[in-house]
Amino acid sequence: MGKIVLVTGAARQLGGRFVRRIQRDPGVDRVIAVDAVAPEHELGDAAFVLADIRQSAIARVLAEYSVDTVVHLDVSAKAVGAGGRTTVKETNVIGTMQLLGACQKSPAVQRLVVKSSTNVYGSAPRDPAVFTETTPPKSLPSGGFAKDAVEVEGYVRGFARRRPDVAVCVLRFANILGPEPDSPLADYLSLPVLPTVLGYDPRLQFVHEDDVVDVLEIASREPRRGTLNSGTFNIAGDGVLLLSQCSRRLGRPTVPLLLPAVTWVGSALRTIGMTDFSPEQIRLLTHGRVVSTVQMRETLGFRPKFTTAETFAEFARSRGPGLLPPERVARAVGRLAELPAGGGPAGTTHSTHSAR
Repeated sequence: MGKIVLVTGAARQLGGRFVRRIQRDPGVDRVIAVDAVAPEHELGDAAFVLADIRQSAIARVLAEYSVDTVVHLDVSAKAVGAGGRTTVKETNVIGTMQLLGACQKSPAVQRLVVKSSTNVYGSAPRDPAVFTETTPPKSLPSGGFAKDAVEVEGYVRGFARRRPDVAVCVLRFANILGPEPDSPLADYLSLPVLPTVLGYDPRLQFVHEDDVVDVLEIASREPRRGTLNSGTFNIAGDGVLLLSQCSRRLGRPTVPLLLPAVTWVGSALRTIGMTDFSPEQIRLLTHGRVVSTVQMRETLGFRPKFTTAETFAEFARSRGPGLLPPERVARAVGRLAELPAGGGPAGTTHSTHSAR
């Protein structure tokens, strides 16, 4: 890892965890944590700089500290604090442009790591069963965070062409979950009742927060022998879960609705501030998305500690029992199974005679 590491998005839980982690690396001399708002969590011995990456001042921060490694984590679907969708988009897109412009002018920068998302593939009815890193989407995302991620990756590719001397790593994370998730999908799965699209049961993948921090550390340092941490990689836990399986494991009943009704419910939930049930999330909950992680294992050399199912189990435990706890449902089903076919007490029979 570089001796001077700058991390954006330090006010977020994920950014804070990564800042604290890399300070333990003996090859790191100093960590610079950057965000537009002060974090509520501890950052250890890192130097916190209150700076908005949408402003040109970020170039002065890179120059002042002679930063050689930049880890860009301030790409997210949710704002920190009271910011809305406009703030999120500006930070994701304009902030990335400013940061990359500053990196391009800085001769000290040697490595760039960018947090992206599998949202770049979109969700469409004619999608392949499994996306690889080189699979083009059937239809590009038309809005929301997915479109932000596509634009961010486009700017990163342009930067890589202009600065071929800089090692660039883009990590496309599946839906991040764990005990302390911070995403619209986690908000949706925390609802007491889950609105779903009638006739669809999408396949979903998850990646654990701990694995996210681990792979960020691998991407931020010099590659281990036999591996390569430059390029674009899908990051997800092994296996998939259906949305129906997720609801049962959470103990939260589903309400299947026609697609127009789901869209209306999503608008209502956004209005009252319960969750950002965006059109892109509705498409995910309709068609799902599964990505290949072969390159993650064979090229990057990373093997997640948590499978998709184990990641979701950690999340479910952090949410507490739902309206229909799985163990209670299992006991009820077991009692029903023990009843005789006639439905009466064991050992009794019922006969039906036609009237004469």
